[in-house]
Amino acid sequence: MTPLALSLLAATATLVAGCVPSGLSAPRPPAPPAPETRAVPVAGAPFVAERGVATIAPMLARTLPAVVNISVRGRVASPLPPLLRDPFFRRFFNLPDQLPEREVASAGSGVIVDAAAGYVLTNHHVISTADEVRITLHDRRRVAARVIGTDPETDIAVLQISARNLTALPFADSDLARVGDFVVAIGNPFGLGQTVTSGIISGLGRTGLIPEGYEDFIQTDAAINPGNSGGPLVDSRGRVVGINSAILARGGGNIGIGFAVPSNIARAVMDQLIATGRVDRGRLGIVIQTVTPDIAASVDLPRAVGAIVARVDPGSAAERAGLRPGDVITAVDGRPVESSSDLRARIGLIRVGARVTLTVYRDGRRRTVPVVIGRG
Repeated sequence: MTPLALSLLAATATLVAGCVPSGLSAPRPPAPPAPETRAVPVAGAPFVAERGVATIAPMLARTLPAVVNISVRGRVASPLPPLLRDPFFRRFFNLPDQLPEREVASAGSGVIVDAAAGYVLTNHHVISTADEVRITLHDRRRVAARVIGTDPETDIAVLQISARNLTALPFADSDLARVGDFVVAIGNPFGLGQTVTSGIISGLGRTGLIPEGYEDFIQTDAAINPGNSGGPLVDSRGRVVGINSAILARGGGNIGIGFAVPSNIARAVMDQLIATGRVDRGRLGIVIQTVTPDIAASVDLPRAVGAIVARVDPGSAAERAGLRPGDVITAVDGRPVESSSDLRARIGLIRVGARVTLTVYRDGRRRTVPVVIGRG
């Protein structure tokens, strides 16, 4: 092979091997793509993908500034043996008629629901003994709060604060909540400071927690502990679906059974407390019973839902509307009624004088009955 052929063969081998002739620099490989930091929805979950992890941090960044800590100072009667509480023995031992009092301090949580007016929702039991209420905002500002009104029967209270640059949370429609919905509880458990716990809605329509109260509690397994009371239960969009109110606990700690007042009840009570300072209970004037499967079969009702009328009071709103014993009420203004306690809670939160439409089954047929709510 000639020298020229050998030279060409060597040059070809150099190019095939990917070598770069002397005097030229090799091109740099392309830089790897930057890590994804943009929040993108993850299908089927209330989270977003951010920084390589699934998180609800962006939702909480919008939500946490609306949640406040509430500190209360007040005075309550000191506990005494039963004998010394008896007026006769108090006179016998020449004790003053006024029972001794002691100062108490307590803490809870709340949520701002109107930034312009400064309205804060919390529980009645959080501020029931209050002589003084102070609120600590998310940015650590401390402001005095005024009690607008309270309603022990739903355990809801409304406070008002005067401060700038407040953040408020919107309400969700709690009637649309379903078992299995993702929720987050926010509050101040055990005085630790603002804390977030998550879970799901475990049950709906729970009753029996407030004797003679208007109950329709949301049950959740999101951890709720002492100090969480009055804080919001929020959905995956950061909307208030309930106000955390009570727990079932052994030894005062969380065991995964917490209860929240549904947002629709809290909002109805809030509107009345702001308007008049009290809640004026509506009344139909009927005695009712929850529909059982046997009752449903006897009145040709497709499902065992609703409340059956056992008695109609003379001169009541129900009598004026034409309701009769044996009628089964299954909806109020199109919203289904599950039980007698459900109906009682709904009617009790409607303003006196308001007109509602009841869906009633009578003689196997469905009909609508307009009613003007009477006074409780």
